[in-house]
Amino acid sequence: MRIVSLCPSLTELVFDLGRGAELVGITEWCVHPADRVGAVEKVGGTKSPQLARIVELAPDLVLMNEEENRREDAEALRTAGLAIHASLPRDTAGTAAMVRSIAGAIDACAEGERIARDIEERTARVVLAAREKPRVRWAYLIWRKPWMSVNRDTFVSALLDQAGGVNVFGLRSERYPVVEAKELAAARPEIVLLCSEPFPFQERHAEELATSTGLARETFVFADGELLSWHGSRTPRGIDYAAGLLDRARG
Repeated sequence: MRIVSLCPSLTELVFDLGRGAELVGITEWCVHPADRVGAVEKVGGTKSPQLARIVELAPDLVLMNEEENRREDAEALRTAGLAIHASLPRDTAGTAAMVRSIAGAIDACAEGERIARDIEERTARVVLAAREKPRVRWAYLIWRKPWMSVNRDTFVSALLDQAGGVNVFGLRSERYPVVEAKELAAARPEIVLLCSEPFPFQERHAEELATSTGLARETFVFADGELLSWHGSRTPRGIDYAAGLLDRARG
């Protein structure tokens, strides 16, 4: 089977499903597994794929993400006669379903079931444990200039909330709302997570936020954006990682 993946987390998933050798095209942003992606042809970015080259590669399946990739690119590839598998899981249950679906499409059902069950079992354990713990008010920043956060209709919010968190910007209408420093201060988060991607937050940004909000510097914690926002075979680790971050806030 010939596979093109236009989403980094799905590229990693294909390798973890044991079908990495069947990838004939991936994006420039597909970096995991680091020791194997270098051997696969790059066909542009997630939002700037080389459509003509993808068609030339004649894949049996193109894996896409409805947020990472553009709808017009998916439509163009479909018009060219290519089969598209598009997904956008918003929580761990949706991720388990996506893993099973992709695994079925590329004849890797047994390994897909193993990963999906791991997601479901870890989710159940974390949700059960959270019932005995106090809720933690959190904010998650993904960008600077302007500061941007996430609302509850995002994968990272679902991951943290199932571990006993409360998204202080969860009710915002925008999925990725712009927030002012004064709004962050007024929301009274117990922990503010500064993600490693798409904006690579550093110590100076934590200091800047502490000064502009008046919140204690220890409120601001650096977080692995891949573990918290990549849905797929990284999700099992992300489930436990999210729970650990909230436990840190609980002290």
